Amino acid sequence: MATISFEKLEIPGIQKLASGKVREIWDLGDCLLLVATDRISAFDFILPTPIPDKGKILTKLSEFWFHKLDFFPNHFITSNPNHFPTDLLPVAPYIAGRSMLVKKAIPLPIECIVRGWLTGSAWKEYLQSGTVCGQALPSGLQHASRLDSPIFTPTTKALSGHDQPLSWRDCRSLIGDELAHQVRKISIELYEHARDYAISRGIVIADTKFEFGLYNGELILIDELLTPDSSRFWPAESVKPGAFPPSFDKQFVRDWLESSGWNKQPPPPSLPPEIVERTAAKYSEAYRMLCE
Repeated sequence: MATISFEKLEIPGIQKLASGKVREIWDLGDCLLLVATDRISAFDFILPTPIPDKGKILTKLSEFWFHKLDFFPNHFITSNPNHFPTDLLPVAPYIAGRSMLVKKAIPLPIECIVRGWLTGSAWKEYLQSGTVCGQALPSGLQHASRLDSPIFTPTTKALSGHDQPLSWRDCRSLIGDELAHQVRKISIELYEHARDYAISRGIVIADTKFEFGLYNGELILIDELLTPDSSRFWPAESVKPGAFPPSFDKQFVRDWLESSGWNKQPPPPSLPPEIVERTAAKYSEAYRMLCE
């Protein structure tokens, strides 16, 4: 089926709540419909070139992890179109395989980042101060060093631009002491379970982002879960201190944009076919290694 513009997709009688960088969200009354598009973003811009079937892979990966980590409650209801309301029949051919029904939770205003290996912004901070999110780490660590224990580094949830790091004190102030301790504990537990499973399948989850919400007063896991969009996946065979392992994500896209001469001002450029193909292959490979 030809690619459609999900931003313009209308479902008669159903209100669209939001159009994010990747997902479209509709209000079905007692639950939400999430549709993962093939859009890809980089440097806070949605790029004009989609990655074929990316949304389907993100949906299948999230569903896999929701079942795998179901020791903690989550928002997933179903991804089976046969169980969708009849109101969705007119758009069923467009959303099949890339959509799920989820519980309507109240999202917490933070993103819960857990880091198991030293990389990304954490590596940059460590080089400057020997800390990560204000937490002191042992001296002498290198890029891609495995941390003795996973660390919790929450951020704000920015509506636009970059999320900003939160100190543990600010996190507790923002969502309350009891809730902050709860999300820190469960974030690390979820990460450790996923990390151990992924390593057995040849993938290191260097870091990842969890989101939580309140549903009938209960804390539950929401949004996407442990995908290449929300996590840094590395091939385990390439990971050692001092290395810069390739990622199962949109690194091909970032690298090409950096070398393209684009000044990171609108509009972002279209991606060449070979970059699209290599990025799509990386997403597919991550799914195959983890789920098949």
